[in-house]
Parts: sequence; C-alpha cells; structure tokens
Amino acid sequence: MEERSRAIERLEKVLQDAGIKFSSVASKTYSVSARAILEALLGGVSDPAALAELAKGRLRTKIPQLQEALANRFELAHHGVLVAQLLAHIDALGDTVANLDARIARPPTPTPS
Repeated sequence: MEERSRAIERLEKVLQDAGIKFSSVASKTYSVSARAILEALLGGVSDPAALAELAKGRLRTKIPQLQEALANRFELAHHGVLVAQLLAHIDALGDTVANLDARIARPPTPTPS
C-alpha cells in the first residue's frame, strides 16, 4: 500500500511538471475522475474544458476550477510516457494488494497428516 501511495505521489509530480494542478481542486490525486482525465490526456485530449467534463460525482460542481487546474503543457512524448508507466505500475500494485487480501481472507488449507 505504501509503494502504491509513493507511485501516486510520483504521478502527481509528473502532472505538476506538466502544469496540471489537479490536487488543488480535487481531494484525491488518484480517483475515478482523475483516471478518466489521465486516460483522455494519454489519448491526445488537451483542451481543459473537455478534460473537466470528464469529472464525476461531487467534482462536477468544481468544473470551472477544474478547467483552470487542467490548463497544461502536457507532452505525450515526455509526460505521456511517464504517466502511462506510472498508471501501469499503480494498477499492478492494486492487483497485488487485491490478490494478497483475497489470500488473507481465505481460510487456511488443512495440512495432510
């Protein structure tokens, strides 16, 4: 879990380098809304208004602030590569945690005598 948190912090730093200040508007840097916005950025969408429209839930009430926070200089060749790698790493860590949680929740197998 700590490694996943560190990967999310690295993601936030890459976004800040690209001029994206998502954390100034959203309480979480990594959420369903953030993931949708990141996927759109990786898909070549750079318009702050279009990106802000991807917000979900309570974050939709902050679309004007989100548009301002999403004004960016995101470069696919640089930031895109880093974001894609970090998202893959975060996903892998999430899968590992889920796998370990499932193993912990499973009753132990009796040892043959």
